[in-house]
Amino acid sequence: MRQRVRKTLLVISFLLFPITIWYFSPYLIIQAASEHIMNGSFIVFVTMLILSMFFGRAWCGYLCPAGGLQECLFMCNPKPAKQGWRNKIKYVIWIIWIIAIIVTFVLGKNDVTIDPFYMTDHGISIADIYNYVIYYGVILILVLPALFHGRRASCHYICWMAPFMVIGSTLGRWLHLPQLHVEADKDACISCGQCNKSCPMGLDVKSMTSEGINEKCTECIQCGACIDACPKNVLKYKLRWR
Repeated sequence: MRQRVRKTLLVISFLLFPITIWYFSPYLIIQAASEHIMNGSFIVFVTMLILSMFFGRAWCGYLCPAGGLQECLFMCNPKPAKQGWRNKIKYVIWIIWIIAIIVTFVLGKNDVTIDPFYMTDHGISIADIYNYVIYYGVILILVLPALFHGRRASCHYICWMAPFMVIGSTLGRWLHLPQLHVEADKDACISCGQCNKSCPMGLDVKSMTSEGINEKCTECIQCGACIDACPKNVLKYKLRWR
């Protein structure tokens, strides 16, 4: 039941993407910074950072439109995406992007203002073909890694939002704040591998369980698929750190 609800929320989020796209725009925040405006995407990214201190990357697992799109592509390529060094690419992209925002803000003029609706009043409109080019360009960027490399490859490789939540969840763990995470009773594990098969991120949950490091995985999106698939209830959601 939980996975049905989760997947439904992801699909709805993706269907709303033509309306919400500007609130996740990595470009619009740079443009707003040049005018000293804290825009909608700035507010969204800061909110992600703060909430991830308590909920980890649950946004990715339950509400992200890009995640919803990629899970729809499982029927095209259900293989786990190769990880390792490839997971670091998104951090390189993120650092360059953050530097661009800071430099643009420093070079900009005007007083600092807050405008959550800065350039977000039109969405993807049939009155402006240019917006369609942007929208489908973004869709193509998200689709290609998932098609060629496997499950949620764009989340692993190029997502500009994930580092906010990795930083937030890591900070929450360091501060021992109550935070949603997955813990495992490794002694009860029978190594059936159902957790690996169910993981939408293609993580090696079985190995993490045997090592007792599930809660430390920064690629985990707290979707609960491994919890629901485990026949022995080895995996469970927890809020307090052991």
